[in-house]
Amino acid sequence: MSELRSAGWYGGNDRNSFIHRAWMRRGLPEDAFDGTKPHIAIANTASDLTPCNAHLNEVSEHVQKGIWEAGGIPHNLPVVSLGETQVKPTAMLWRNMAAMAIEEMLRANPIDGVVLLGGCDKTIPALLMAAASVNIPAIVVPGGPMITGTFRGEPLGCGTDVWRLSEEVRSGKLSNKQFIESEASMIRSKGHCNTMGTASTMAVVAEALGMTIPGFAGTPAPDARLLSLSHETGRQIVEMIHADRRPSQIMVKESFINAIIAVAAVGGSSNSVVHLLAIAGRLGVDLTLEDFDRAGRDIPLLANLAPSGKFLMDDLYRAGGLLALLGQISEKFSTVSITVTGKPFADYLTGHDVFDDAVIKSPAAPLMEHAGIAVLKGNLAPNGAIIKPSAATPELLTHRGPALVFDSVEDLNARIDDPNLDVTPQTVLILRGCGPRGYPGMPEVGNMPLPKKILELGVRDMVRISDGRMSGTAYGTIVLHVSPEAAAGGPLALVKTGDIIILDVPNRTLNIDISAAELASRTPSVASVAAYASPERGWAKLYVEHVQGADTGADLDFLIGSSGDKVSRESH
Repeated sequence: MSELRSAGWYGGNDRNSFIHRAWMRRGLPEDAFDGTKPHIAIANTASDLTPCNAHLNEVSEHVQKGIWEAGGIPHNLPVVSLGETQVKPTAMLWRNMAAMAIEEMLRANPIDGVVLLGGCDKTIPALLMAAASVNIPAIVVPGGPMITGTFRGEPLGCGTDVWRLSEEVRSGKLSNKQFIESEASMIRSKGHCNTMGTASTMAVVAEALGMTIPGFAGTPAPDARLLSLSHETGRQIVEMIHADRRPSQIMVKESFINAIIAVAAVGGSSNSVVHLLAIAGRLGVDLTLEDFDRAGRDIPLLANLAPSGKFLMDDLYRAGGLLALLGQISEKFSTVSITVTGKPFADYLTGHDVFDDAVIKSPAAPLMEHAGIAVLKGNLAPNGAIIKPSAATPELLTHRGPALVFDSVEDLNARIDDPNLDVTPQTVLILRGCGPRGYPGMPEVGNMPLPKKILELGVRDMVRISDGRMSGTAYGTIVLHVSPEAAAGGPLALVKTGDIIILDVPNRTLNIDISAAELASRTPSVASVAAYASPERGWAKLYVEHVQGADTGADLDFLIGSSGDKVSRESH
């Protein structure tokens, strides 16, 4: 083992090393500073205001036990935590800020490795982005999904059933009283959403990238085995430091392709696209939108999980778990890319039984034959847009209809239930001004509610197009991440109500049926331009001035790439 990074703080006899050691001698053993024991940060996103991560302090205690046992020195390091259900205007506005803050704290402190504790949607992406940029040994502990709650004897899927039940209220089929009653039944335990939403998807992504102990993703938060695996993770990070096994060795191009395949097989969130692109950007890995379509296009959907299917995350764990599911298509995965253990991810995909084939489908009888995220291009999305076919209505994947344009979320909310709204089931709803720059922050509003008059007809899906995102728990025939976004001068800014929109998912195209000359002659509406008011100060101003498009991960331009772990100057 080469000299520990922490020795740069604690080694020597000068004034600075005296200060670094003296202030840390608060119960640590004498040999904690002799250069033989690695110092390990536990980057902990626990917060009462991130309810899905509130249990991570308990998880941290078990990680610490494993680190002590393996001969390391653990240090709890609270970091920026983003509660998807709490922060306004959108948690995505601060993903890059969280990643930047975590990166700087990892670099600035005397640590040799880091355990990344995340769960809620943006926490694992931000942690991985930071770890990639600093590139010290790192490993993820996913906080796990909650167990299933029920309402009137029926299981409730977090997020997914919020969208479903709220539409039933608006259609008059469910009372507000019943809706509020379901609220008290949905969140039954600690943990993040129990659907295959973004939180569960990013745990799958972390594992497929090789950044967790294999078999960890999907372990329910209340399950005792999550604490056992956390303890094992503490031991594993010490071994990684001794082996000098770093994120750049684990998260290679083949690892990202593995993650794309895994997301397709589980029916994962479309948000995985923007997060994987951002993580890859920090590592200098050449990952593009085309890779998502190419790698995921022919992967069968094997997880019968909401929002694409019927069951929930604790059902997946009961049925055999992620490795049993992915093991059925083990031949699709790279045998080159390694995990935190140093062994290839593919090595862990054999010997796992499926115990419930209603939950984990076989490749011979999948829920859907071609389930990967589809990447669309055309004159409405020159740089690309995405759609999740597994969550869409098959009949709408090829569609032609007139546009109904909303210039902002406020415009949508003001008009969507107007009984005089000129809309039919064939209409294509378009919401713009919701991209990274336009909102700002790219909120989860792409799954826009259907007009009340359409709901009253019994219709539950329409084609919807947006430069924003949608919750991983959401469903519908929804085109997202349209790039360039309207606020950046994309063609979406030029669409008018009544224009004919042509969606052709099988052929991967998204077009507006007007000539190039007509499109070029148009200018954005006054209302849409007014909605893109630039922030005057703070993080939002910095974000708007430097954020890149969704098609490359919506990171800040000056954060692309890695700065490593070196600190050139002393503190005193």
